[in-house]
Amino acid sequence: MAKNVPTSRLARGTKLGAVAASSVIRSKKTRLSMRGRSEAVRAKMAEESMIRTTEQVVMVLGTMKGVAMKLGQMMSVLDLDLVPEDHRERFQQRLAVLRNAAPTVSFDNMRTVIEQDYGRPLDEVFAEFDPEPIAAASIGQVYRATLADGRRVAVKVQYPGVDVAVRADLKNLTMFRRVLASAMPWITPAVLDELKLNMEAELDYRAEAATQSEIAHLYREHPFISVPAAVPELSTTRVLVSEFVDGIGFDEMRALPAEQRDRIGEIVYRFYVGSLFTFNEFCGDPHPGNVLLAPDGRVAFLDFGLFNRMDPKLVHFEKLCLRAAAEERSEDLRQLMIDRGVIDSPDEIGAEECLEYVLAASEWCLVDEVLTITPELASGAFLLAVDPRASEFTGMKQQNLPPEHLFSRRADFLTFGMLGQLDATNNWHSIAREWLYDEPPITELGIAHHDWLRTHPPKPVKKTRARNATTR
Repeated sequence: MAKNVPTSRLARGTKLGAVAASSVIRSKKTRLSMRGRSEAVRAKMAEESMIRTTEQVVMVLGTMKGVAMKLGQMMSVLDLDLVPEDHRERFQQRLAVLRNAAPTVSFDNMRTVIEQDYGRPLDEVFAEFDPEPIAAASIGQVYRATLADGRRVAVKVQYPGVDVAVRADLKNLTMFRRVLASAMPWITPAVLDELKLNMEAELDYRAEAATQSEIAHLYREHPFISVPAAVPELSTTRVLVSEFVDGIGFDEMRALPAEQRDRIGEIVYRFYVGSLFTFNEFCGDPHPGNVLLAPDGRVAFLDFGLFNRMDPKLVHFEKLCLRAAAEERSEDLRQLMIDRGVIDSPDEIGAEECLEYVLAASEWCLVDEVLTITPELASGAFLLAVDPRASEFTGMKQQNLPPEHLFSRRADFLTFGMLGQLDATNNWHSIAREWLYDEPPITELGIAHHDWLRTHPPKPVKKTRARNATTR
């Protein structure tokens, strides 16, 4: 049984900032309250070194169209009230470069992309097509249309030339690796290779349509998860057609009563994190823009460009690490990380540091108690992650997170950020025990999910999903 881990650890930051916070706490022989940690993050943000390094990274990424759009989505989890008031306007201006990176493209230009890929006029493919976009994807726009047979569909179209821009960005990321590593030491050549592999895969909408069709089939008749079916015969490299989903967006979900937000939060957690441990695969792009609440109460999940599969052995490794961390078996955790190659300098990394490393990233789902995840808590984790002071990253630089785990940990962190925006409350660990310890569910949603699993066993994976796979 997991120990009742003090919640005061929760604002220590993600795995990227764990060593910094834990070393301070150990040296003082005391534990900071959650309020104290928020104040600590504000103090860090008040330092010029923090602001300067963040500006430098944003400046580099701000020149990159496609990659900046994706990073801008990631940065949207930040609760900027955590930034000291004297620095807030300056910091927001820098982040706006990323958040507003999506280009403004006329419908005539987007229409050209569609007709080039189809090789025929738009009105020969769709009975109706609304030229006003209903959403912006990271590398394209989404439109509403109707097929000749009356089906309502969503049509995602890539921005003209974005494929060239993204590939150029990925080359630039390699060039600017030292700049990025000054704030994010985990960016290694192997990690960049993994990023390139996944982002290049996202450019192929035909492959994404095939993946989406398989995931829609996997979650068919699910009681609370919905994945719209793709229309592969109408999907091309730059155009993806899928069934239209009616529903309210994330901002409206945030305004719902607490009970409904908690329910949505559990569904989001089960889909983005639970899928990894249940099916050895997961959507690597948790983002508020990718979920809708349907009128029937189900949550619809969209966008499968960054879909990942993992070798079951690697998933089992993550499960063992989380179990060891939940039970505070620091020595066992350290040995697991040494054996996996996460620690390449065993003499320099102690068992307690290993424990802090994992808890800083995942403690929110390892605490055996009811916990409300707040925007400040999620933001504090992220802001500690980009602390540039080398002395506080000495231990972290000894870590060697294998790139195959990069997107699973990223999905975990971004899910944490989404739950923070929902102010969702739950005993997240009691849910996680279903996949970490193979225990029976205790929540209403968990019981419904396991009932569904018994009648809808997953089928063998098809090769079409391998293009988005992480199978090293």
